[in-house]
Amino acid sequence: MLVSSLTIMVGSVIAPALPSIVANLNFKYTPGLLVTLPSLGVVIFSPIVGRLINKIGAFKLLCWGLIPYALLGFIGFYLNNNYLLIADRLLLGAACVAIQVAVTTFIAQLFEGKDRMKMIAWQGMAIELGGVIFLSIGGFLGELNWTFPFYIYLIAIPFLFMVISSLPKSEVANINESSNQDNSVADKSRKKIMTPVFVGSFFSMAIFFVAYVTLPSYLPTQFSFTESSTGYFMSAISLVAVLTASQMPNITQKLGANTTVCLGFVFFGLGYLLFGTASQVSIMLVGVVLTGVGFGLTVPLLNHMVVEYSSTITRGKNLGTFSMMVFAGQFCATFVEYLPGSSSYIFICTAFISVLIAIFLFIFFKRNN
Repeated sequence: MLVSSLTIMVGSVIAPALPSIVANLNFKYTPGLLVTLPSLGVVIFSPIVGRLINKIGAFKLLCWGLIPYALLGFIGFYLNNNYLLIADRLLLGAACVAIQVAVTTFIAQLFEGKDRMKMIAWQGMAIELGGVIFLSIGGFLGELNWTFPFYIYLIAIPFLFMVISSLPKSEVANINESSNQDNSVADKSRKKIMTPVFVGSFFSMAIFFVAYVTLPSYLPTQFSFTESSTGYFMSAISLVAVLTASQMPNITQKLGANTTVCLGFVFFGLGYLLFGTASQVSIMLVGVVLTGVGFGLTVPLLNHMVVEYSSTITRGKNLGTFSMMVFAGQFCATFVEYLPGSSSYIFICTAFISVLIAIFLFIFFKRNN
């Protein structure tokens, strides 16, 4: 669970201090790229990682991911060359996807049924709790010195020693012993069930990350927030997501997985509608709650659905695809900065898209139930 917390912070830990970082590194491209370039790295390297885990196993992949994660994240503030910095952030994404796929595979191998859903929910809580802690620390350190948030990446080193000392070196199931019938069933399952799950994964993270890209510049100009205040505000979204994810198994048991996912997108829509129309911080805080609930009801549950509907044969590939879609959503969120109009307009458009996705997934799930 501690290692899972590293995935959400891969790009966002520097978000509260982004204006200072961009100015000091003389980064000439859109500032949001520094936050979302690791997501593009995940997209590029996910297919490779999805296949690699079936060959070397979750334990080795996790260890191989943690070392470059720490080093590549830390050296970012040394790289004054824009192209080296871009390459560094892309490779950081490769380390991140190795960590995410390995941890989820551990959960899939060691737990089943309700216990597995509970662990996936805890994983979601750990991811978002990492957002709460690391965003807050990043904002605080960013006010002291713009380089200090990069030191947070080094926490992966003690996590590596904890992994080596505590996690089992699980054997990977032999994927070569598959029949044509197994492959046929897996393909059919993916076409009917995985497609809406992957679509939902992409849009849930894209919608969520619009806040991470837009709020660091919107809050200081609209509400005179400091860097630390921005970090605390954004981490509050993650805190609500943690609390929601803790109740996700109970909600899913009552409403069903498909309905719960659709409901999550409705909460996203309501949250962003408030972001776009709020003139007071108190209304923005209500938007924080709604947006956090939206995340807590979507991403962890979609992750569980990928694991639940994958066979041993297809699990690595499907988890790689899930990671690719999630982080592709993060990366695409960068381009909202190029949309015409104000940040309020962007928030309202995001709210509209959220509701459309809820309707689309509801219909899609019904047709492929």
